[in-house]
Amino acid sequence: MVEKLDRVLRRAEEIRHLLATADGAQFGALSKELSEIEPLVEKVNALRAAERARDEAEAMLADPEMRDLAEAEYQEQRDRVPALARELQLMLLPKDEADERSAILEIRPAAGGDEAALFAAELFRAYQRYAEARRWRFEVLDYDESDLGGVKGAVAGIGSRGVFARLKFESGVHRVQRVPATETQGRIHTSTVTVAVLPEAEEVDVQVNEGDLRIDTYRASGAGGQHVNKTDSAVRITHIPSGIVVAMQEEKSQHKNRAKAMKVLRARLYEAERSRLATTRAADRKGQVGTGDRSERIRTYNFPQGRVTDHRIGLTLHKIDRVMLGEFDEIIDALTAEDEAARLAAEAA
Repeated sequence: MVEKLDRVLRRAEEIRHLLATADGAQFGALSKELSEIEPLVEKVNALRAAERARDEAEAMLADPEMRDLAEAEYQEQRDRVPALARELQLMLLPKDEADERSAILEIRPAAGGDEAALFAAELFRAYQRYAEARRWRFEVLDYDESDLGGVKGAVAGIGSRGVFARLKFESGVHRVQRVPATETQGRIHTSTVTVAVLPEAEEVDVQVNEGDLRIDTYRASGAGGQHVNKTDSAVRITHIPSGIVVAMQEEKSQHKNRAKAMKVLRARLYEAERSRLATTRAADRKGQVGTGDRSERIRTYNFPQGRVTDHRIGLTLHKIDRVMLGEFDEIIDALTAEDEAARLAAEAA
């Protein structure tokens, strides 16, 4: 790793010299490269400063007059060095180019009928609260409400830097166990909801040929709304080569529904291409959400016991009320840490 860090420092110094004589196009490219590696340079310098401070403090321990003063400094720097080294290792890992992007969130009920639809709506609101707490932009792209107040499907665009990196591990089957409001015998039911988190794609990422699209318009349907069944505002776009279908009816304007549907279509096509190019990641939408069968699940929300369990890492929290209010950080932090540990282990192997 030392050689790799030395190369980073040399490259940063080289770029600084080149910038002094670079023209417009070259200047922009060099500036971008420097901005990308500067955080790494700062971390390398911090690590080496901590190593020097540790070594100096260790040398002072031999002096009886300086020992007490040096002891605290030595302990502090001795603990700081491995922490900085780990941060550097993580920064040197191959980056997922999508991590810095905004995301598309899709939630749909799977097994469980009305109860699954109700929980899908609750989970959608929980993610909305989480986004709002982090001051992310949360735009409802489609919300197809069911008769009892649940959803047949809900889609949102969540905008801010790094949203996808934060939410990508939420993709999969979420299982809920509780007594439905409609249950007269007090029996616990098990239902499932599928969640897909896709990196938002730009037009430059995915070139969509208009000739590959079949666009149908129809009247919106749902539990209510003044425009329901009055105008042909709903839009269904089928991407013929891939078979991907996106339907939108949230807006009263057909034009707006089409724009939202294209946004989701690009995200799905972009993620499918990422999956094709990176076969080690089961990142395409089908791989993320599975079939929705009750036996498939990444997380269980058990209301009678007040617990949330993420089965991938064996994490159980007895705070289901807080999680359903959008407090996902403890779960997401644990999933991120587990992923980082696995990638570090793979890099070292």
